[in-house]
Amino acid sequence: MEGTNSASSSPTSVDKLRRSAFQNDVERLLGLIRPAVQADGGDIELVSADPAGLVQIRFLGACIGCPSANQTLHHGIERTLRAELGPTIRVEAVK
Repeated sequence: MEGTNSASSSPTSVDKLRRSAFQNDVERLLGLIRPAVQADGGDIELVSADPAGLVQIRFLGACIGCPSANQTLHHGIERTLRAELGPTIRVEAVK
């Protein structure tokens, strides 16, 4: 029985490390994109990053309500993350 508990806790540790590494990669890439967004008076904040492929961001500043925010989301942010982290990445904006 104890061996079963140990085995079931091991993937949790691995999952946490994987999630942390993925989040660090996403943060690094957003750091490359952020200056261009800030140059237009906006900003982006990472809300969550799931290694399964879903990344949620929040637009800040001038990005809120900007008619180009959707284009920035898909053609800038999502495209960059997919190129670096894989084609299954999806990026959503949350309020």
